[in-house]
Amino acid sequence: MKRIPVIVVAGFLGAGKTTLLNHLLAGARGTRIGVIVNDFGAIGIDAMSVAGQVDSTVSLSNGCLCCAIDVSELDSMLAKLDSQVDVIVIEASGLAEPQAMARMVLASENPNLAYGGLVLLVDAAEFPDDLERHLRVADLVVLNKVDRIGDPAALLDRIDRLKPGVPVTAVSHGRIDPALLFDPKPRETFGQLSFEDLLDEEHVHVHYDSVEFTADALDPTRLMAFLDDRPPGLYRIKGFVRFDVPGHRQRFTLHTVGAFLRFTRDQWGDVPRRTQLVLIGTGLDRESVLKRLADCVEDDPAAVDPQSMLEVLRYLAQ
Repeated sequence: MKRIPVIVVAGFLGAGKTTLLNHLLAGARGTRIGVIVNDFGAIGIDAMSVAGQVDSTVSLSNGCLCCAIDVSELDSMLAKLDSQVDVIVIEASGLAEPQAMARMVLASENPNLAYGGLVLLVDAAEFPDDLERHLRVADLVVLNKVDRIGDPAALLDRIDRLKPGVPVTAVSHGRIDPALLFDPKPRETFGQLSFEDLLDEEHVHVHYDSVEFTADALDPTRLMAFLDDRPPGLYRIKGFVRFDVPGHRQRFTLHTVGAFLRFTRDQWGDVPRRTQLVLIGTGLDRESVLKRLADCVEDDPAAVDPQSMLEVLRYLAQ
């Protein structure tokens, strides 16, 4: 069963959270996005005419939904949305603690949902001094408004010093590629260009890096070492991992976002199938990533200690 990713978008007041959400909604292209706004003030979603009304929902013409809620009703609203949308994005108010919002999503026992990461927006023009405590829980940092400062290199270096290896992307007007955050529905490659298509061509957004890896069985100890020390800029990993360990000859679904890691037993059970992974991030060194994954390939499954699977099973979804 495909789980719906729930993404938390956080940041200080004025960082550009609502601008990013409007960008995602405008470019939805058939992907049904559910937006939950955790704010009692004027809600800036362009298409939402019920600003400030708690527990209200507006259906948009592109199949997306916008909701305004009290944070205490978050879990029930997630349950309402999970059958109607393909991805859920929560905009935490500028005053909300990002780690508290992320904990609420992670604590949800809804089997239809999957944690999609915490995206922290940072205003490049008004770079906050107390950023470090928010960076601790960020899975992806979006340095926004770089058009107002020129060269963002110094700020990117500063973020890397505060949290080494965290994926960072520098954008203007919140124009991040949606495929960095979730899996949009594929675009049609035929037919006449719509007005939406032409508009999107004029507003190019920052793209992401993607690396695909296919192999046979992996060594659990080497793979976990890779996952514990991920390449800089790596944000998401999705796909399947096959193990040929005695007693554990099986394939698992692997889902990571930021530091979050989850294995799920593959529906094919004991049928041996290949390892197939897609790694997504910013500024990835493709050759280095592929070499490190190739080093995880198992040479002699019979020689692998079955106890090495214990580390994998620690992250197994119940």
